[in-house]
Amino acid sequence: MQTIQHIALADEWDEAQREGTYATSTLGMSIDAVGYLHASFPEQVRPTLERFYSDVDAPLVLLTLDPEALAEAGLEVRVEPAAPDDPESERFPHVYGGVLPVNAVSSVESLELPGTQA
Repeated sequence: MQTIQHIALADEWDEAQREGTYATSTLGMSIDAVGYLHASFPEQVRPTLERFYSDVDAPLVLLTLDPEALAEAGLEVRVEPAAPDDPESERFPHVYGGVLPVNAVSSVESLELPGTQA
C-alpha cells in the first residue's frame, strides 16, 4: 500500500499521545463529525498544506500511518474522489472505522507552514 499521511496540529497530536487516540479528521473537525480521517499521499501533502492550512498560525506535524496497525485496529483505508459527486476529481485516502490509535502512526515530523522556508 502507498504511504498515507495526515497533517495535524502539533498540540492536538501531543494531546492524542497522552490519551492514546487521535480524533481529528481535518482542521477544526472531528472524525466523529466527518465520518473518517482525512489523509494524503506524499505528493498531496504540500498542495493540501497550501490550500487548507495557509492561515494556520500554530505548529503542524505530519503523521505517517502504518497500514498494518490500521488494519489491526479495525480501520479501513478507502481511496476516494475529493469531490464525491465528481468521480474524476483527485483521489485521497480516507481512514474509516473510528479514532486513530497513536500506535498506528509510524513516524511524526514537523511541517513548515506555507510561506515559510523549509
